[in-house]
Formats: sequence, C-alpha cells, structure tokens
Amino acid sequence: MATPDDTSLPFPLEIIVEGTPVSAQGSSFARDAWKRIVAEETRRRLQELTDWYWLEERPLSATIFYFAEAPMEGDIDNIVKPILDALKAIVYHDDNVVERVLVQRFEPDIPWSFATVPNLLRTALEQMPPAVYIRIENDLAWRHIP
Repeated sequence: MATPDDTSLPFPLEIIVEGTPVSAQGSSFARDAWKRIVAEETRRRLQELTDWYWLEERPLSATIFYFAEAPMEGDIDNIVKPILDALKAIVYHDDNVVERVLVQRFEPDIPWSFATVPNLLRTALEQMPPAVYIRIENDLAWRHIP
C-alpha cells in the first residue's frame, strides 16, 4: 500500500475486465454500461494497489488486448475510445495525456505467443474469453524510436 509520501499511481497499471468491449458506434446505453464496468474494475484494482494517489497529468501510453471468444465483428479501433473515456477521473483528468495506444485482438483459432508475460496478463490469458487486458504506463519509452 502507498505511504503518505507516495502519491503516484503504481505504474505499470494493469487491469483485466471480463466481457466483450463495446464499440464507440454502439448505443449510448451499451457504451455507458461498458464504461461503468471498466471504471469499476479500474477502481477495484487501484484499491488493491494504493490507498491514495493524484490523477496523472504526465504523458501515458495504453495497451489494450482483447481476447475474443469468437471472431470479432467490427473494427478494433472502435473499442479504444470507450475504454480511455472510462479511465477519466480515475487514472487521469483527461485522456489527452495518452500519447500512444497499442491495441490488438486475439481471436480463437489464430496462433499467437508472447515473449514475456507480466503476471496480470498471464491471469488474463488463463481466463475464459471474452476479456480485455489494459496496461497504462508512464515510462516514455515510446518516445525513443530506433
């Protein structure tokens, strides 16, 4: 748990959200429901990691992996906005601090592998799909392009 002197968010911040993400083109009811689910899971995860923190204003990156139970209908980019919006006022004041987004879907019957697997991602991989793995980072490594 955080100490009174440690008010930064615990990065990288990893979250697993069970369920199928809703597209930005989905109904407002479906989008709002999905954003509530993402927000609740993010709050729960932060309560596990820290007692108190400031909302981030520094540049961040987001990784979003969608583990689908069936081939995905629609475009993968449409799931990003509702997820980033759900993190407002929980992780950051505004999603304009997110400089980089990596998003990928993993569908059944398509082989893939990871060179290294963080612990929470390993948990997501062991779950039955559908699930979304979200990782927020602040290390600025994405600014150093070889």
